[in-house]
Amino acid sequence: MVNSNIDQSYRRLFWRFLRFGLLAWGGPVAQIGMIRHELVDQEKWVTNERFNRVLAVYQALPGPEAHELCVYFGTFAKGRWGGLLAGLGFMLPGTILMLILSWFYASYGIASPLFAALFYGMQPAVTALIARGLQRIGSNALYDRWLWAIAVVSLLLNLLTINFIIVLVIAGLVYVLVRRGYPTVAIVLAVVAVGISLGVTLGWQLDFANLFVNEALGSSDRTAAVLRHPSNPALLFSGLRTGLLTFGGAYSAISFLRYDAVVAGQWITDSQFLDGIAIGGILPAPLIIFGTFVGYLGNGLAGALLMTLGIFAPAFAFSLIGHEWIERLVENKALHTFLDGLTAGVVGLIAGTLVVLLRITVTDLPTAVIFALGLLVLSRWKSKWNTPAIMLIGAGIGWIVRTFLGQ
Repeated sequence: MVNSNIDQSYRRLFWRFLRFGLLAWGGPVAQIGMIRHELVDQEKWVTNERFNRVLAVYQALPGPEAHELCVYFGTFAKGRWGGLLAGLGFMLPGTILMLILSWFYASYGIASPLFAALFYGMQPAVTALIARGLQRIGSNALYDRWLWAIAVVSLLLNLLTINFIIVLVIAGLVYVLVRRGYPTVAIVLAVVAVGISLGVTLGWQLDFANLFVNEALGSSDRTAAVLRHPSNPALLFSGLRTGLLTFGGAYSAISFLRYDAVVAGQWITDSQFLDGIAIGGILPAPLIIFGTFVGYLGNGLAGALLMTLGIFAPAFAFSLIGHEWIERLVENKALHTFLDGLTAGVVGLIAGTLVVLLRITVTDLPTAVIFALGLLVLSRWKSKWNTPAIMLIGAGIGWIVRTFLGQ
């Protein structure tokens, strides 16, 4: 749908959404609020009711909702080219900043005592951010005992390193069967699927991140290359899968990308992965922009751009295909039920990732204090600045502890 009543040239449209991108501090709630205030409350592009309906569609689909809304409104005003320009404008400031900071981190950050101190404090702050995000998603997604059970089982399967795609498919199918009145069949299906998955995992670890390997390498060198240098197709594939599976927002992307980059691909460490999330948390961008950092450490600028392309391509595609078709799809009751079960599975995956990251980041009294303080700030201070604030607080405490206390 294109609204001919909206007077926007392509140039004005791009600059409008570029400005949104420059002001996109504070996470998706603040970003969506900014878009609503200007385009709905002030300029009346759509009614408040239509905005809520469109937002509900994107909340049921994977991807960063704020970015998808920008593509939607660009398409609404000027067609597909308008949607493409609006989406690019919104993501451009954060992407450029992340590329610069990724280069700086890779070149200087690892060896610098100053940056080591800052990231020592920022890592438990990031873990607090993930914990708070888990609470927000879970409070809305787990509205009955079956969804709670699915989340708990998904948590355990994640800790057993069952591939997350298997976990999510099982979660969605089980909940569809439960809601249709076949709980026994659902339980049997889950037990059989989990048993087979455990057997496969014990025999040979499924590794989707390493599907593409440079065949020119000798067999003795291939393993080392896979562990340290993922191929460009593997990075693109990892980004695409992440973009298609980020139900519940960027916090679910944390689980998926960590599996590819830390567990399977092993091209970065958990500590570096958390540093990337910390950097993403202080930028004017969707939190999922940390994927650019992950790709950069995988294969430099090319890896960063391919990972970013993969992550954001589905968000562009969903909006450019056609909103009416998407809305009809989401209204399908069976699909809606499947998505509810899948989202519960995502909650479990995030919880499993949180358990692992807590063991890594909260290792002494100062990091425990930073984690607790971060949770307190996020739960009590309702502001778009709370995420950058806890990053800076954590960095400040880390600098003080490492500089003056010598820990």
